Amino acid sequence: MKIHLCSEVVREFPFDAQCRFARETGYDGLEVAPFTLGEEPHLIETSRLRELRRVAEGEGIALAGLHWLLAAPAGLSITSSDETTAARTREVGRRLVAMCAELGGSYLVHGSPLQRQVEPGQEAEARGRAIEYFAAMAEAAGEAGVTYIIEPLARADTRLITSVDEALAVIAEIGSSSLATMVDCYAAAANGEDIPALLGRWVPQGAIRHVHFNDDNKRGPGEGRTDFATILDTLARLDYSGDAAVEPFVYLPDGPACAARAIGYLRGLSVRRV
Repeated sequence: MKIHLCSEVVREFPFDAQCRFARETGYDGLEVAPFTLGEEPHLIETSRLRELRRVAEGEGIALAGLHWLLAAPAGLSITSSDETTAARTREVGRRLVAMCAELGGSYLVHGSPLQRQVEPGQEAEARGRAIEYFAAMAEAAGEAGVTYIIEPLARADTRLITSVDEALAVIAEIGSSSLATMVDCYAAAANGEDIPALLGRWVPQGAIRHVHFNDDNKRGPGEGRTDFATILDTLARLDYSGDAAVEPFVYLPDGPACAARAIGYLRGLSVRRV
């Protein structure tokens, strides 16, 4: 299992320093949040993307994939009833899929809770519009040779797709092997789920293609009550060979310190297990 760092945690660094920091602290790669690259990341020219990829390669770190996809540009939504907004969101999504491939990444993680809100009484309609979006992303991902991962989120953040079961139902309805799902430790804990049991159910079926490591208090792994020793033991026992990334939402005392502590903690647990 490779463990990457979500780039927004160290967004105050220049891009080359982000890559260097990730490598020097023990991460396998950088999981890029597009909004950290600019207000309209989907419009970044190919020449610039290739330059970023060369920078990462020069620093000895992989650009593993993308996440937090729709935070920029403003005004996007996969559940909006406004067709102009829906069409624009699909176009941005397609461009981000192409960006991921150009950067050398292999996956995109679709979380973006603010861009998948559901109005009361509009649940069926919102789900239908989301399926249209994910079907378009499946097509784009298939053409680009990457995987588009639907992330179940905390019920406190959205009412659309808050469990692996719901994500798999959407994937089954679309019927594309370019779609997958994942486990976010904070979201699962917030929803009252037993994370090792969740992994034990779905990893053997090949349903889980990614894991976000974050604690139940939104801080880095090891700073809350989540039992990461058992989570790592479970992943090892199940021979999980997918990707994972550290994605805290609260950085104390700051992003770099939080990121360094998190990977040291996770690597330490792995050594203990061996």
